[in-house]
Amino acid sequence: MTQSPRILSVATALPPHRLDQNDTLAAARAVFGPRMRDFDRLAPVFANTGIETRHAVMPMEWYTQPRGWPERTAAFREGALALLEEAAGTALNRAGLKPEDVDAIVCASTTGIATPSLEALLLERMGFRPDTVRLPLFGLGCAGGVLGLARAGQIAQAMAGRTVLFLVVELCTLACRTGEATPTNVVASALFADGAAAAVLRADDETGGPRLRASAEHTWPGTRDVMGWRVEDDGFGVIFSQDIPTVISARLGPVVERFLDGQGMARTDLAGLVCHPGGAKVLHALEAVFDPVTDGLADAWAVLRSCGNMSAASVMFVLERRLAAGATGPHLMSALGPGFTAALALVEL
Repeated sequence: MTQSPRILSVATALPPHRLDQNDTLAAARAVFGPRMRDFDRLAPVFANTGIETRHAVMPMEWYTQPRGWPERTAAFREGALALLEEAAGTALNRAGLKPEDVDAIVCASTTGIATPSLEALLLERMGFRPDTVRLPLFGLGCAGGVLGLARAGQIAQAMAGRTVLFLVVELCTLACRTGEATPTNVVASALFADGAAAAVLRADDETGGPRLRASAEHTWPGTRDVMGWRVEDDGFGVIFSQDIPTVISARLGPVVERFLDGQGMARTDLAGLVCHPGGAKVLHALEAVFDPVTDGLADAWAVLRSCGNMSAASVMFVLERRLAAGATGPHLMSALGPGFTAALALVEL
């Protein structure tokens, strides 16, 4: 009988530069205000996000100057590797393992480009074995935390008894482009943050820990323009629609119901939620969709408040908080990313 993958440990990492939301608003006003007559009308978004602090790989002044692809790519590579090394090292230590014990690595990121890929660059840096199986994942966006963990679980199940390391890092702040004075760019500057996470998984008869019971994804037709990147001369350009909360409210519920029904469950059978905190409006929409289940939403709000929107990494921060709080029972992990895609996973804590 095939064993379900188990999560041996979870760890997170934040970059060194802590950004206060009021200071970020002042910087955005200085950069965008002179070129936007309606900046003052948009300014309340900084308070309305529910974010108090965020973390970034570069100091505030770095973002206020024009930067091109070479500078952004160098910052991505250096910052991402440092964060992944910290998160991976902590996760392995918590699991009582060393890098040479890892048989496969799944690494998700959509906010930068590195070839060789990030996990390949970590092999010698951290001491992973040369025969380590690698799977880099790009393009999943905010859904990458849930879908990446699910892919890692599937690999662990296929490689029963072997150890799989899941890594996720997103440096969303590197998409801040001073040359584009648009409402979308202002909103992005109010939301985006940087962070990384790691999880160790294994599927065998002896391993304990939270169990990955099932996962699923659903991509709605005709929604490709809801969320994503544009490739511009000076970096990634942000694409996200104001309709995201409306799409969640109108379409996510039936997808969740079908997924849970396939597991012989209803929403009320859930002990709690592990939701990606994409923003205040997104969390309010999720509250309505998952009602009456609310346990775990406070953790999503706490991550949003103290860390901002770290794209795919955020949901792993919420999972770490749930585990630290001693939460038990079936939890639904959820995130939404480019496609427009809903990512779901059922985890028994």
